[in-house]
Amino acid sequence: MNSINTALSLSKVSLKKVYKRYGSIEVVKGIDLEINDHEFVVLVGPSGCGKSTTLRMIAGLEEISEGTVSIGDRVVNKVAPKDRDVAMVFQNYALYPHLSVADNISFGLKLRKASKEKIGQAVDEASSILGLDKYLDRKPSDLSGGQRQRVAMGRAIVRHPEVFLFDEPLSNLDAKLRTQMRAEIKRLHKRLQVTTVYVTHDQVEAMTLADRIVIMRDGNIEQIGSPMDVYLNPANTFVASFIGSPPMNLLEGTVISHSDGTCSIDAGSGEPIPVPPRQGFEPSHGQQVLLGLRPEDLDVAAGAHACSAPLNCSVDLVEPLGAEALLHLRIAGQSAVAKTTSHGRSADMSGIAGASRVYANLDHLHIFDRTSELSIY
Repeated sequence: MNSINTALSLSKVSLKKVYKRYGSIEVVKGIDLEINDHEFVVLVGPSGCGKSTTLRMIAGLEEISEGTVSIGDRVVNKVAPKDRDVAMVFQNYALYPHLSVADNISFGLKLRKASKEKIGQAVDEASSILGLDKYLDRKPSDLSGGQRQRVAMGRAIVRHPEVFLFDEPLSNLDAKLRTQMRAEIKRLHKRLQVTTVYVTHDQVEAMTLADRIVIMRDGNIEQIGSPMDVYLNPANTFVASFIGSPPMNLLEGTVISHSDGTCSIDAGSGEPIPVPPRQGFEPSHGQQVLLGLRPEDLDVAAGAHACSAPLNCSVDLVEPLGAEALLHLRIAGQSAVAKTTSHGRSADMSGIAGASRVYANLDHLHIFDRTSELSIY
């Protein structure tokens, strides 16, 4: 078995109370994060949330204002980027235009004065893994965007780093290439098992690639968990509306407590919505809440969900997507989106365009306090 296939990372990455300040402006605000050996962790969030700055502090490209960054058992705050044993893949590829693909891949090894035999073997292995065998003599200008990104990845993997760092590597590619490269990166991690930290603003990338997702906002970490955990159990309204496409619907409502100990929520959409009992959920009568429902948990078909409640609505727009359709709704004057499969393959959309109610899946109901925006159900 070749050396690249057996190159295993033995390093975790640890951030403890890490801050980044530019003068009086705090860009990263005391975050704590543990990334395990061989784990693929994605930092995701809107532009300006501090995710790329965090990645660059791990790489050593940004100075840490306060706190510690460790790779393995070594604190690397004062260690130069070249001595941290990390390999970074950038958004703009950062290839040398005058060098061939082979020379770009081997550039770092040549700087380390590796033998010609070792360089040749590493280039052959990397190009085989990434499907670049036919392009080794070409210049970057002769390659597509996806091929250039493969070259950048090849240059990273031949170094056998302890940690891979990816800074929005797919954002310059078209939709089809992004999908292909996501699969390439996932296969590469499965094969190499190197600890990987990946930054993106695209929540689809985060969901499909990550072992764990770190969701950031305004320099803080909002939630950490597996893709399905943050999708099914968002900690607050920001996570609920950021993860998922289309995002979760959030409808304003008021809690109604009943004498039998149960409760319902009046969202102004007809009959109050009964809330199935759940341990730890103890709302107060009149409490102002946000009712969270994923688009796929709203459907025009009455029997679409085993446990459901009707919501009066009007349909503003129908977007046919083939097997599915998106319904843009007004529910008690509030905007919402439903994703329905009931008429997705039907040429006649009049049935859903004229719908006057949708049915909410109560098994997948979310409730957030309107003031704190934290999940309470």
